Amino acid sequence: MNISKSIRAVAVSALGFTSLVLPVAAEQPTKIDFSNETVAAEPKSLVAVVGIWRIESEAGKNVLAVDGRQWKEGQSSAGVADKARALYGERYAEFLDRVQAYAYYPYTVARDVEDFRNGEITVRFEGLSGRIDQGAGILFNLKPNGDYLALRANCLENNLVLWKFEKGKRSSVSWVRNVPAASKQWHDLKVRITGTKVQGYLDGKLYLEHTLSESASGRIGLWSKADSYMHFSDYTVTSSN
Repeated sequence: MNISKSIRAVAVSALGFTSLVLPVAAEQPTKIDFSNETVAAEPKSLVAVVGIWRIESEAGKNVLAVDGRQWKEGQSSAGVADKARALYGERYAEFLDRVQAYAYYPYTVARDVEDFRNGEITVRFEGLSGRIDQGAGILFNLKPNGDYLALRANCLENNLVLWKFEKGKRSSVSWVRNVPAASKQWHDLKVRITGTKVQGYLDGKLYLEHTLSESASGRIGLWSKADSYMHFSDYTVTSSN
């Protein structure tokens, strides 16, 4: 037998096996940085669609605040028509109609992430005040018609919930109790999406797992509720192929 041919065959076989076991490649993480943003102004890297969102300074660091103390239910953010056009171009009218009809929950949308499907989204949050709610959520699967999903932690309720928003109506998809998130402390919230599988983490611990009826695909952002006054920082997006 030709030894050189045998060696080449083994090498090719090894390379083929290696390609099978390599993990799915992940893109370089995209981190939304507020350090160069203007304090007291709306963020530039995230589009405020519903509610009052602005840059604040905490301990010398710029953070994003949602201020539910000032917001009134049903009130979209300033200049929402132009923002809808920037997000969805010619399809903005459908999105705008849904937002204006059902502006019940404050949320903001990442400007430069057009279609997130697989990977991880993480954010740090701190609950400052809110008698009704102190909700911090990662919004994803946002469609041009305004439907979306959100993974939400709550400093008052100590639970983790996957919400679905469809035609302006909210319903719980998955609900996990006994998930502590104390007020006036920073916490890490993460959602991991792999096809139809959704996993929710708080402070590094996996609490929630759910399988969607179809794969997630759409814009992403941050979400809150009612009179929640929250700080957010270190919003990071890592997509995988």
